Amino acid sequence: MPMEHLIEDLTQSLHKGFIDRSIVHQGHHVPKLLLNNQEENVLATLIDELEKCQSFMISVAFITPSGLQSLKSHLYDMAQRGVKGKILTSNYLGFNSPKVYEELMKLDNVEVRVTDVSGFHAKGYIFDHDAYSTLVVGSSNLTSNALKVNYEHNILLSSHQNGDLVHKVKDQFNGLWEESTSLTKAWIEAYREVYQPQMTQRLFEESQKQTLLENKIHEAVKIEPNLMQVEALKGLAEMRAQGENKALIISATGTGKTIMSALDVRAFKPKRFLFVVHSETILNDALAAYRKVLADENEADFAKLTGAEKNLDAKYLFATVQTMSKSDIYQQFDPATFDYIVFDEAHRSAAQSYQNIFHYFQPKFMLGMTATPERSDDLSVFAQFNHNVAYEIRLQKALESDILCPFHYFGVSDYIQEGQVVDDNTQDLKFLASDDRVKYILEKTDYYGYSGDELKGLIFVSRKKEAQALAQKLNAKGIPTQALTGSDSQKQRNEVIQQLKDGRLNYIITVDLFNEGIDIPEINQVVMLRSTQSSIIFVQQLGRGLRKSANKDFVTVIDFIGNYKNNYMIPIALSGDHSHNKDSYRKFISDYAPLKGVSTINFEEVAQKRIFDSIQSATLNKKAMILQAFNEVKARIGRTPSLMDFIHQHSIDPEVILSKYGNYEQFLVEKTDITTRISENASKNLTFISQELAKGLKNTDYLALELLMSQDESFEHLVEKLQHRDSEIEEADVRTSLKVLDETFFSKNIDKRYGTPMVEWDKETNLIGLTAPFKMNLKNEAFRHHVHDLIEVAQYKHKYVYQNQNDFILYERYSRKDFVKVMNWGKDESAVINGYKQKHHTLPIFITYHKSEDISDNTAYEDQFINQNELKWFTRSPRKLSSDEVQKVMRHQELNTPMYLFVKKEDGEGTDFYYLGKARFMPGTAAQTKMPDGKDVVTMHLALDTPVRDDIYRYLVEK
Repeated sequence: MPMEHLIEDLTQSLHKGFIDRSIVHQGHHVPKLLLNNQEENVLATLIDELEKCQSFMISVAFITPSGLQSLKSHLYDMAQRGVKGKILTSNYLGFNSPKVYEELMKLDNVEVRVTDVSGFHAKGYIFDHDAYSTLVVGSSNLTSNALKVNYEHNILLSSHQNGDLVHKVKDQFNGLWEESTSLTKAWIEAYREVYQPQMTQRLFEESQKQTLLENKIHEAVKIEPNLMQVEALKGLAEMRAQGENKALIISATGTGKTIMSALDVRAFKPKRFLFVVHSETILNDALAAYRKVLADENEADFAKLTGAEKNLDAKYLFATVQTMSKSDIYQQFDPATFDYIVFDEAHRSAAQSYQNIFHYFQPKFMLGMTATPERSDDLSVFAQFNHNVAYEIRLQKALESDILCPFHYFGVSDYIQEGQVVDDNTQDLKFLASDDRVKYILEKTDYYGYSGDELKGLIFVSRKKEAQALAQKLNAKGIPTQALTGSDSQKQRNEVIQQLKDGRLNYIITVDLFNEGIDIPEINQVVMLRSTQSSIIFVQQLGRGLRKSANKDFVTVIDFIGNYKNNYMIPIALSGDHSHNKDSYRKFISDYAPLKGVSTINFEEVAQKRIFDSIQSATLNKKAMILQAFNEVKARIGRTPSLMDFIHQHSIDPEVILSKYGNYEQFLVEKTDITTRISENASKNLTFISQELAKGLKNTDYLALELLMSQDESFEHLVEKLQHRDSEIEEADVRTSLKVLDETFFSKNIDKRYGTPMVEWDKETNLIGLTAPFKMNLKNEAFRHHVHDLIEVAQYKHKYVYQNQNDFILYERYSRKDFVKVMNWGKDESAVINGYKQKHHTLPIFITYHKSEDISDNTAYEDQFINQNELKWFTRSPRKLSSDEVQKVMRHQELNTPMYLFVKKEDGEGTDFYYLGKARFMPGTAAQTKMPDGKDVVTMHLALDTPVRDDIYRYLVEK
C-alpha cells in the first residue's frame, strides 16, 4: 500500500474507532474489540497477524502447552519464510510448567526470555509490518482457553511506524527484554528442580480435569450420566414409552456409549441381560464398566461367554458374537431368556453371525450402539433397529460439549526425497522406511509433541511390512516401539497395549487394528502415515486419542499428507460436512479456527496446498458418490428420500445431484428400481425448476410459482401477495421472476432443455397463470411431489445461504447469470458481460485471479490485490484512457452506477465467483500501459467498501 494511502487509512480508521463511529470506513486498521464467541475468537486474529507480519514480539505471563500448540504450525511456516520473533514470559506464580519451556525451545525462529519481575502479568502481542505495527493488548494469555473459549477483552490497534504508542510499547518490551534471562536447557533443568505448581496452576489443571475427578467420585459412590448420556437415556425412555422395542444410539468414539447403556440397563432392571460384541478386548472393558454402574449387584451375577469361558446362567452375560452365534450355544437358551440385549459396534450386525443371534432371541428391548452406522454391508443397521435413532452425537458436537479430550490436528507435508514425495503411494519399502524419512518423521513428531510427561503414541500405516520396518528403525533410535498386525494373537495385542499404558512403549504401529473398539485413554499422540481412503476410518483413527485421561490435557494428531487424490476427504472427516460442496471444504481449510472449543486444526503451507489441489481436481458429483449418499439416507429413514431429506440428514447437497442429473427424477429412474413416471415435457419442466429455482437465489421465483399453482393472479395482486410474504420485494423483482417463469428471460430455443413454459401472462386480461401443459403435468402425483420438494429446497437455500435476501451476500458465489437475475436486467445477457459491463446503472466486474498458462496475450491481465482493501484492475484491451468505456468506469460514482466485484481463484472453479462487495475507482490511479501483445490497456486501483475477509483473501491470493 502506498504510504499516503496507509496514512489516510490509519487516520480514517482511528477517527471511526475513537471519534465518530458513524463514519463509513471499513479499513483493515479500524480498532477492534476481540472476543471469543460463536462467530470469532482471539486465536484467529493472532494467527492472521502472524501469517502477514515481518516480525513479532509477544509478552505474556502465562503459557500452556495447549495454547502454544495452536500456533506451532504457523510458526513453522514463518521459519521457512525467514520470519523471526520474540516471546517474553515469566515464572510468575509458578504457572508455566517445565514442559512448556521445553516446547518453546523447539521454536527455531523464536527467541524466548524469562523475566523474574515481581507481579509480571502482561498480555500483549506486537506484529511488525512494512510501515505499520499491529498491537493486541488485553486479557488473553497464551493458553488455549484464553484464545478460544474464555470471556476475554482484547483490543486490536494499528499504528504507523512513527506513532508514539507503538514506540512506547516496544521500548517497554525491549527494556524488560534486556533485563531478562535467555531460555536455555540449563535454565529449564534448574527450574524443574525448584518447580512447584502454585495455586493458579493447580486451579487451572483441576478445571481441565474436573470431569475426570467427578467420574472418580461417582465410581466410588454411584455413576451418574454426563450430558450426552442424559440426552441418550431420555431418548431411549421416550422410544419405549411409544411402544418401540428396538433403538439405535449413534455416538462418537469416547463419548461414553458403554456407560450410557449400563445406566439404561440399571433403569430397566432386566431379569436377564445380554451384551454382544465381536472383540473380547471390548467385552472385557464393557464388563468392567457394567460392574461399576451396577455396583449393587453381586459379583457372581456377571460372567462371560467366550471361547474360553462357557457360563450360560449369569444374570448379566457378556458374550462374543463368535461364540454366541453358534447354534449349539444360542439354542441352549429360550428365545425369551433375555429381557434386554445390547449389540455393541452395531454396524457389524449385518454379518450372518450377528443375524443368527438377532433373529433367534426375542427380548423386551434391544439396543444397538455404533459410532459409524454407515459402515454396514448391504443390510442397513438402521433397518435392523426399525429406523429408531434414539440419540446421535458425532465428533464435532461431542468436542463442543466437552465430552471428549481436545485435540490439535497438524496436517504436515510428507517427506520429499530427490524432488519426489515419499508417501503411501511409494511402493518401495526402502524409501518408506529409509533413515532420512524416519529422521523427518521424528523431527515432526518431536516438534508438535504431546501432552503429559510420557509419550504414548499410535502410528497408522498402510502396510504390514512398513509397520514392522518402522518399528525396527524407531527401536534402533532408542524409542520403544512395537508393530501390531492382524496376525498377532489377542493375547499379544493385550500385552502390547498394556506396555504402552505402563510407559514401557512409546509407540504402537499398526495398519487398521485400532480403527474401532480399543480403549486406550492414555494415548496422547496419533500419527497418520497413510492416505485418507475413507472419512469414516479417518475419524475412527483420530478417535483413538480422544478419550479423556487424567494425565493429558489434549491429544496431538499429526497427519503426513502426500500427493493423494483423496486429500479432499480430510476436510470432510474433520468438519463432518458431507455436502460434497467444494466451496464449503475450501472455507473450512482456510479458516484458522473452524472448530468450537479449544481443539484446533492446522496445516503447514505445503500440506494445505495439496488439499486445495485435491479439492480442485476431485469430481465430487460422481454418480457413484451420489448413489452412495442416496443409499445411506434411504437406509437411515427407511424410504426413498426426497431432496429435503438429504438436507435434513446432513448428507449430499441437492445441488450436487441436480447438477449431475438435471433433475432428481432422472436420477431415480437411472439408479433405482423406479421406472419412468412422468412425460418428457414434465421432466424438462423439473429440470427448469431444478436448475433455475432450486438454488433459492430470489424468493420471488419460487413464491410466485407457488402462488400461481393455487390460482391465477393479476400482476398487482401478485405483487401485493408477494410483498405480504416479504416486504423487501420490489416490482422489478417480480417482473424478472415472471420472465424467468415464462422463459422470456432466456435466449431462444430454451424450450429444448426446459420444455414448454410453466407460466403465461395474458396482457389483455392482465391475468398471470399456469400454462395448460404445466397444469397437465401437475396432475401427475410424482411430478407434483417433485415440484413441492424443489420449492422447499429453494426456500431452505434462500433462508440459510442467501439469508432471506434478494441481494448479494458477501462471500457467497454467483455466476454472471445470477448477477443479471438479481439486478433485474430483464434478459439473460451473461454471455456478453465477459470481464465487466456497464448497464442499467450497474457495473459488475468478474475477475479470474490466477489466469491459466495457455491464456492468450491479449487477455493475460495481471489483476492484483494490493491488500484486502485495494485491487489493481485491468480493463479490456485495446482500450485507452480516452476511451468512452474507460471514462464511464472512472466516473461510475458520478453516473450513479455502483461497481460490484466478483472474484474466483482460477478457471477450474467453474462459473461461480465470490462476491466481495461494492468497489469504487480510486482517483489518480488510472494509467495507460501495454499488454504482452502490444495492445493498449488501462489499469486502475479499486477501493473495496469492505475489506476482504481474511480466509477468502488468503485463498484467492495464494497460488
